[in-house]
Amino acid sequence: MATGSAAPSAVATPSGCSRERLDEWRALLDRHAVLSAALEKALQDKHGIGLSEFETLDRLVDANCGSYRMQDLAGDSHLSQSALSRAVARLEKAGLVRRDICADDRRGVFVCLTSAGAMMHRDALPTHRAILTETWDHVGS
Repeated sequence: MATGSAAPSAVATPSGCSRERLDEWRALLDRHAVLSAALEKALQDKHGIGLSEFETLDRLVDANCGSYRMQDLAGDSHLSQSALSRAVARLEKAGLVRRDICADDRRGVFVCLTSAGAMMHRDALPTHRAILTETWDHVGS
């Protein structure tokens, strides 16, 4: 059996996925974990909100609309339906969003940014972007 001259990173694993692809995947997971932890800590320490809550506010602001259907927000935010529901409940309790029932479909729920939520987003945005910028290039180095 020939040993081949391929670099170890190009060798396929038993599942057919190359070692290089597996290394890239693990590097992505590492970057996500480090960035998420840094963002969570900074947002919690400076603004009293978690990363999921900030990301929910950020999506509402980016949507630039008065309300965002909960189902659409779940798809756009990369949070599970239950994680989003918990984040929205925390934001609602803090007065940063409100929930409205869809008049056309009583099963539908809209999440609406309040003025306090817009202010919280405005205050926390520089922290989020600064930590993202500061941490991004330092992960894995």
